[in-house]
Amino acid sequence: MRQDSYADVTDLARELDPAELEALERAGLPDPQPGPGRTRRGRPVPGIPPVPQAAPPKVPGARKGRGATVNPPNRFEYEQTAPFDDGWNTLAAEFTGLPPLPTTLIRDASRSVIAWNQSPDIGFDRAVNPYRGCEHGCIYCYARPSHATLGYSPGLDFETRLVFKPDVAELLEKELRKPGYVARTLVLGSNTDPYQPVERTLKLTRAALQVLDRFNHPVSIVTKSAGVLRDLDILQSLAGRNLVRVHLSVTTLDAALARVMEPRAATPARRLQAMEALSRAGVPVGVMAAPMIPGLNDAELERILEASSRAGARHAGYILLRLPHELKTIFASWLEAHFPDRASRVLEMIRATRGGALNDSKFGQRFSGTGPYADMLARRFSRAAKQLGLQDRGELECTRFTVPADTRPGAAAQLSLF
Repeated sequence: MRQDSYADVTDLARELDPAELEALERAGLPDPQPGPGRTRRGRPVPGIPPVPQAAPPKVPGARKGRGATVNPPNRFEYEQTAPFDDGWNTLAAEFTGLPPLPTTLIRDASRSVIAWNQSPDIGFDRAVNPYRGCEHGCIYCYARPSHATLGYSPGLDFETRLVFKPDVAELLEKELRKPGYVARTLVLGSNTDPYQPVERTLKLTRAALQVLDRFNHPVSIVTKSAGVLRDLDILQSLAGRNLVRVHLSVTTLDAALARVMEPRAATPARRLQAMEALSRAGVPVGVMAAPMIPGLNDAELERILEASSRAGARHAGYILLRLPHELKTIFASWLEAHFPDRASRVLEMIRATRGGALNDSKFGQRFSGTGPYADMLARRFSRAAKQLGLQDRGELECTRFTVPADTRPGAAAQLSLF
């Protein structure tokens, strides 16, 4: 039986956006060092449903229901360990009969929840992520390296040690009430999925949406979970004022590939059903065919866009696979474990789009890559999106933003001081 627990993260004043980490990498500057003593001993969280144990996976090194096959050392640690076979075949034993890993929930005590960025590659400047780390376990997730700033590994720790923000709604409201705040589209899910499994119990994303609904604040949601339909009432309310767009991430239509690539995310068919339900309810919906991985899912690009168009998508986007920091090791290890027949070829094709390396963080090309293959993929996407009418880039309404009367306890007494 899975045991979910949580601890407190106490020394986190603000969230580091992945774009900020990449900017530091480009400038040759060190990453911000995680502070010491951030965690306290955890205790069980009531209400998290147990998950029955299952037989161990057949792939050596894989853990049941998890994406990563390794837990690489944190790049901030001064000392690292390496496996050593003592002659008793202990290394082989470590990768056989492994039980499912438990999920640990860690309380975030950050004093702010809006993460700001100035990236010219991104069409928004602010985001809220109720969770850090993601139980979906998507092997390609570019946010994995950001987990190292919390003192954890971007590998299995990213999928099993989840940091949650219990006060996300209160802190968001506090920031929206600041004098001089100017509303622009805020993104839910820029770093990790706001509708990952733990959201069913904690309901932090719903709490944030309720705040945005009361403030008439525009919001864009990125998810690969059909759980977004739970909040259809709020989404319809926002849609009636042109304040919301939902983007469903669909990386493949192959359920078998999705099972090993995104082990705890909704099946591709379920995501398309969610897309159809949102569209039918009048909520603008789009598709993110991201990431496209050369030699693995890239051949499906047009089929993904076509299926999404039939499901009601109005707009589309795509991103070429990015492998920053530890993600290079994590992804290569996963390829060798699940696709040994094509692993070297896939990595070779990735290098061909990244100037001979596995990652290129330069603005203007980190999302699309360079070279003949990257150019061809861009032309394929542009042609398919145009043919299918997936080019609706309508802007959300920003002028409706209104600060409602403060009904929090003690608010009237505070105002009487001025």
